[in-house]
Amino acid sequence: MADDYAEHFRQHDEILRSLTAMLVKQDGINERLTLAIERIDHSIKRIDRTLAHVEITQARMETLLARMLRPEDNGRDV
Repeated sequence: MADDYAEHFRQHDEILRSLTAMLVKQDGINERLTLAIERIDHSIKRIDRTLAHVEITQARMETLLARMLRPEDNGRDV
């Protein structure tokens, strides 16, 4: 009976050690994922700012092109 209890206790101890090791490993994975997400978020914000500048530049170019191609102005400044 005592041997059964000791074996049962040993199995529980083994399970707890295994779970603790998995938790430590998962904590490391979570930390790396958090850092990766932060870097991705920063990159997305930079891309958004760049896209806004590109859209502004495109609008300006379209305006200039429209002014240059107006037939009534014949390419002259009015």
